[in-house]
Amino acid sequence: MDMKSAAADFMKGFPVAPKFVADAMLGKLAKWLRVMGYDTIYRSRYRTGQIQSLVGEGRILLTRDTRSAREDERAVLIRSDHVGEQLRQLKEEACISEDHARWFARCTICNEPLVEAPVEAARENVPEYVFFEHPAGIRFCPSCRRFFWSGSHRQRMVAQLEAWGF
Repeated sequence: MDMKSAAADFMKGFPVAPKFVADAMLGKLAKWLRVMGYDTIYRSRYRTGQIQSLVGEGRILLTRDTRSAREDERAVLIRSDHVGEQLRQLKEEACISEDHARWFARCTICNEPLVEAPVEAARENVPEYVFFEHPAGIRFCPSCRRFFWSGSHRQRMVAQLEAWGF
């Protein structure tokens, strides 16, 4: 089984969740939605018609632009400039939930579902102490080939999400 198939199988264990496309003004929100396990496409620039195409595939547009929000009945106009408030808005509007089991299941860089890292690849690509402390908890992005593990960075992210009410 290839890495992308393994990632797809891993994500099948979760209930169907909304998929998002975040406009160019919402990069931080996109990153935190990915941390929370939500499939969120984000680009700093989109080609003409690309956002509309992604919405046509069933994604919910997240935007700070009132005109864009008016043009699509499923779009969510994000009111705040602050990520915590943006996430709370999405929770209050029932776009996202507090499903902690989904957290840290997607690459925060490229949005791909993470898979269990092959042991030898992990041994060669993560700090030695990480490999020996968390051998079963090392995840891998099959697209950008980055490795992820439960370290102090992740603990800080969890603390931030909890501070925001998640």
